[in-house]
Amino acid sequence: MIGTDPVQVKVGFSAKPLFSRVQPPLILASTSVYRRELLSRLRLPFEALPPKVAETHLSGEPQVDRALRLAHEKARAIAQQRPDALVIGADQVAAAGDQSLDKPGDAERCRAQLRLLSGGTARFHTACVVLGVHAGVRLAHVDTTTVFVRALNDAEIERYVVSERPFDCAGGFKVEGSGIALFERIESQDPTALIGLPLIWLAGALRAAGLPVP
Repeated sequence: MIGTDPVQVKVGFSAKPLFSRVQPPLILASTSVYRRELLSRLRLPFEALPPKVAETHLSGEPQVDRALRLAHEKARAIAQQRPDALVIGADQVAAAGDQSLDKPGDAERCRAQLRLLSGGTARFHTACVVLGVHAGVRLAHVDTTTVFVRALNDAEIERYVVSERPFDCAGGFKVEGSGIALFERIESQDPTALIGLPLIWLAGALRAAGLPVP
């Protein structure tokens, strides 16, 4: 069984591949189309399964801890069903100062988030976990990306919301779409993390587990 501590992190990667003969199945514990598209870039066969984990807020929980806890819970939910597999769990928590930015869900909330971000900054904590029960694999990582939003007027916000409808994206924008025009700059170690899955770290974790990446 996998340990229950949601914030235990194994730093670094194994020098030896953990799977020398048989490549294990790879499962993405997510229903996110964005994460599926990102993982497909690595050209590995995988399946995506819904982890059915409630993305709850815990009182007083730091945003980084929340992202890592939920990534662990998602991976663990599938790994317990498929102990033969390598399971990837991921979660992203966005915040402007102390205020969390959840997925807006509709145009009104999307406009409100963009007004809040106008001329300011937001941080996106993207956690990724790789679990393998049979192999004893437990690797975790959090990438923090800071976005600097330029001053936006109401007409720009309205035009963007109507054209892209980013209602399922925390912060109310899609950086991989026309939302890139909303920013002054972005500070990140991994540009894919902001979209939802830190592929630079994940590629290294999967290589350490014996998968051929690239």
